[in-house]
Amino acid sequence: MMIQSDKNFAYPILPGWDKTDIIMTSKFYSAIANAYEIGIDRQDLLESYAAFKTVVPSKSEEKQIGREFEKDSGYSIYKTIKFAHQTTSQRIKMES
Repeated sequence: MMIQSDKNFAYPILPGWDKTDIIMTSKFYSAIANAYEIGIDRQDLLESYAAFKTVVPSKSEEKQIGREFEKDSGYSIYKTIKFAHQTTSQRIKMES
């Protein structure tokens, strides 16, 4: 299932997620999009990722969602989070 975002692409949603799960993952997808579009505070992004991981603890599910999200949006969850972990910058702005 996909939920339409306000940026003309859909957010991947897995079966079995409740309203809270959908809200947390949607906030994370939005944070990734912001990292590309306008920039985001590194700490906010990492906190959003930590909340996402409570819903999607499985690495394989995370990769599946990441592929779906990147295919639809052009934004890489993997590259964004990797960069956030490696940088000391307080603000993150990804290049498309």
